[in-house]
Amino acid sequence: QVQLVESGGGLVQPGGSLRLSCAASGSIFSINAMGWYRQAPGKQRELVATITGGGSTNYADSVKGRFTISRDNAKNTVYLRMNSLKPEDTAVYVCNAGVMTATPYRYLEVWGQGTLVTVSS
Repeated sequence: QVQLVESGGGLVQPGGSLRLSCAASGSIFSINAMGWYRQAPGKQRELVATITGGGSTNYADSVKGRFTISRDNAKNTVYLRMNSLKPEDTAVYVCNAGVMTATPYRYLEVWGQGTLVTVSS
């Protein structure tokens, strides 16, 4: 089994910053792409940012220039640095990873439980 556990969400004022973390644990052989998605109340889940095992990144247009995704492969952890936050960034942020498990050797797409980010004055 593989688990993703997010942390770092909370309440922040407009213009503020937060850093989200997502740590993978379990029977892991390797992790391919990792990413962050978000779901606001009454809206569909949308891609925020992804990062490949080699470090290539992709961002939603709405967060380009404000958010930065990074990863620490030694810690099986992905981060999302969020700057210049806006009220429309309010959502549950969910971590995703493509994982090759060690035992048995197979590919899994794993999702975290999510962490709430609220941007409000």
